[in-house]
Amino acid sequence: MTPSKALFCLCIFFIIGIFISSIIRIPQIYIWGILFLGVLIMIILFVIPDNRRPSIMGKHQNNIFIFYFCILFLILGIMRVQISEFNILNDKLSQLNDAPEKVTLTGQIIAEPDIRDTLSKIKIRTESLKIEDAYHKSDGRQIYGMRPGSIILVTLQRYPEYQYLDTVKITGKLKTPAVFEDFDYKSYLMKDGIYSVMDFPKIELISQKHDYNAGSFLYEKILFLKDKLIDSINMNFSPPNSDILKGVVFGNDKSMSKDLKDKFSKTGLSHITAVSGSNIVIVISIITAFLLALRLWRQQASILAIFFIWIYIVLIGFPVSGVRAAIMGSLVLLAGVLGRQNTSSRILFLTASIMLLQNPLLLFYDISFQLSFLASMGIIYLKPLIDIFLGFNKKTEESSELKKKFKLLFDIISVTLAAQIFTLPIIVYNFGTLSLISPITNILVLPIIPLLTILGFLVSIFGVFSNILGFIFSLPCIALLTYVIKVLEVFSQPWAVKTFKNISWIWLVIYYFVLAILIWYLNKKQKPKFLGY
Repeated sequence: MTPSKALFCLCIFFIIGIFISSIIRIPQIYIWGILFLGVLIMIILFVIPDNRRPSIMGKHQNNIFIFYFCILFLILGIMRVQISEFNILNDKLSQLNDAPEKVTLTGQIIAEPDIRDTLSKIKIRTESLKIEDAYHKSDGRQIYGMRPGSIILVTLQRYPEYQYLDTVKITGKLKTPAVFEDFDYKSYLMKDGIYSVMDFPKIELISQKHDYNAGSFLYEKILFLKDKLIDSINMNFSPPNSDILKGVVFGNDKSMSKDLKDKFSKTGLSHITAVSGSNIVIVISIITAFLLALRLWRQQASILAIFFIWIYIVLIGFPVSGVRAAIMGSLVLLAGVLGRQNTSSRILFLTASIMLLQNPLLLFYDISFQLSFLASMGIIYLKPLIDIFLGFNKKTEESSELKKKFKLLFDIISVTLAAQIFTLPIIVYNFGTLSLISPITNILVLPIIPLLTILGFLVSIFGVFSNILGFIFSLPCIALLTYVIKVLEVFSQPWAVKTFKNISWIWLVIYYFVLAILIWYLNKKQKPKFLGY
């Protein structure tokens, strides 16, 4: 077995270990017992001389070693989840949740404030804690004084505004995040290390003097630039054009009306107005296809696509979901540059393993991670089969000329179908809706999204320096946005959406099992007969 295949197997077993531990509680004594036994067997195998090992061991020695390492990585995945669960259970600040006493916290805002129409949400990393009573009883224990390092999500009035890295003091009651019928808000926050929330506390600005490191300084400047660019869009466009363009360019759909959001949902186009994982994957693929249509070599197109996507990620302020998808997409493109297209799936699993090693809760509680991972898998495994099925890869002279003329459209169709087929069950399971005309609307709208994004950037940049230049570049944007709105109005009909309730996770297992079998069967049929397949 080659080293890349061995690494691929280790990553898969590590992910399986995280998956198992996320759904089944395994006693630690069993885990440590299996781990000790595995390490003991490995030591024995290394100590025994080669000439005294059984013949079968000598013949398959490498595979046996890899198998034991796979079991080791499976156990490591299980242990990684249990370490996260231990940290959650032993967070002292969360023990104050839902208590009658008010607490006073001092801390620093550690992320861009999430500003809505009438309120804002800020993430605060606590530096000090004071309980109004002399002590707080929790499970029979007394908790005093300091608890630095915990993160809480605070909901405030829209004004006054607070900025990234401001130090504030808040007084209020800590609460456990709610679990709604159709949304597990507690788990959604838990994956980000947030176990407590506070609604509309008394707040006091302590200091706007910021202590920078290289990362925080760069991030603050990016947020400042982003605010200026968004202000430029607001000056040159009126709603709903401004709301759509802010969503397309910056992933900022907070100011979008509910009616407009519903139209995007019904038509299956919500991903173009939010920086979701699957959206980044599709955008990377479309940029690559566009550059290839300009007659660039594949290596050149891949390098430029990586460059453009990271410029985009920087300008929109490093959203977590976008960064994950950009890493995945960049590594897959890099594999192509290095001439190792057949290792794209291995790089994808390696990237996923690294992310899950840092935060194993992503696998079950981060929908964006799931969508970006599955969309990437769809493009790697299913897109080539769709190209064959739709005849995009025929070698006849007539079809070759047709493909050259409509290559970008063909790639958009196959990329969109592959990504949506792989992400469909997750979307239905989590949101309970299915857009029946999503493939049609995506084919109609996606080809103009790269152009709209570029023009939107130009409007926002030039609009900062000159109202006239902003107005000039806004004209083609208005035409494209009018087209998008028209598509939304035509296709956002009640019949375009199918609603599902109480979808069982068993259907997800059946769907992906059947899909895996189908892809395996079709790939086998495509292999040449004379090679003995």
